[in-house]
Amino acid sequence: MTPPTPAPDPRREGPPVATVPPDAPPTGPLPALPGPNSESAVRAAGAAGAAARAVRAARRPSPARRESSGPATEGATALAAVPAPTDGSRDTASPGAEAGTHALPATLGGAAPGTVDEEGLVEAGIADLWAAYTEDPRKSRKDRLVLHYAPLVKYVAGRVGTGLPSHVDVADLIQCGIFGLVDAIERFEPDRGRKFEVYAMQRIRGAILDELRSQDWVPRSVRSRAREIERAIERLEGREQRSCSDAELASELDTSTEDLRSTFGQIAMTSVAALDELVAAGRGGGAGDGAAAPSLADSLPDTGAEDPLAAMEDRETRRLLAEAVGQLAERDRTVVGLYYFENLTLAEIGRVLGVTESRVCQLHTRAVMRLRARLAELQHA
Repeated sequence: MTPPTPAPDPRREGPPVATVPPDAPPTGPLPALPGPNSESAVRAAGAAGAAARAVRAARRPSPARRESSGPATEGATALAAVPAPTDGSRDTASPGAEAGTHALPATLGGAAPGTVDEEGLVEAGIADLWAAYTEDPRKSRKDRLVLHYAPLVKYVAGRVGTGLPSHVDVADLIQCGIFGLVDAIERFEPDRGRKFEVYAMQRIRGAILDELRSQDWVPRSVRSRAREIERAIERLEGREQRSCSDAELASELDTSTEDLRSTFGQIAMTSVAALDELVAAGRGGGAGDGAAAPSLADSLPDTGAEDPLAAMEDRETRRLLAEAVGQLAERDRTVVGLYYFENLTLAEIGRVLGVTESRVCQLHTRAVMRLRARLAELQHA
């Protein structure tokens, strides 16, 4: 009697053994990355990729269902499609591959071998454009060069505009710098091996300074003298550690005090301020109440307007004078009224009062003296 066969213990079973389908391609190592023999590696990678695609096509449940490309597994090798070689050779070992391309292996997470960086492409394109412009200086090629080097103008204009007054607009400097860039492109000679950016920045800065000097009404000698005085003040105050006087500054500049003050007057005339600038920059200026901030034009005096202080003093003087006239005697008050308010002469006043002209003069003098004394008392009261 044959003994019964013991049942297999599931705990002692090993891992399941995968069955290999009969139509599976032979396994082998992954294709190597392109090395010295890159053509053979590319063809081997193409053959492996074609075989893998054939296996996936055989396992599809329906021909209409398209293959979904999912993320690559870790440790796998990605195959990137690259253009076919230009020598006319085709991959004969991969009949399922697309026409005109072959598979190029590349590691995941890195750039494909042979990829050229963008900066190198731009430099090569600009070099070709310069060569074409040198042979045939067309306007379209010059415009492309101007657009490429336009950021240089903005950079130089910003550097030059740093030390200029606030009323100078940077946009005007950029406009002048464009003319300098165009002139630099027309005069540049690539055969000399000089870098165009360095040459163009000098031409752009020169064009901006020439335009500023043409619009400046101040002589260059005054500007130069002002810079010389500024450097002398810095030296003197740095050495003495205090503010210097005009005599010390004149001695430092080896000139007289009168000439130095005359130069100060000329420099003061060079200061320019925009009337639309705010008087108190950084303050609210009543913006929260809906009122606009005061500008420099609002602070200019109006010569035709009435002075409030003078008007107040005039009204106060009239009040005190009327009070002093009211305290005069009857005859003195009549003389003052007829002489200052009715514009009568002393002779006419004498005929009205029935006295001589000399007596009217005496009465007028006495009234004026009493008024002065009374006004002095009222002002000091």
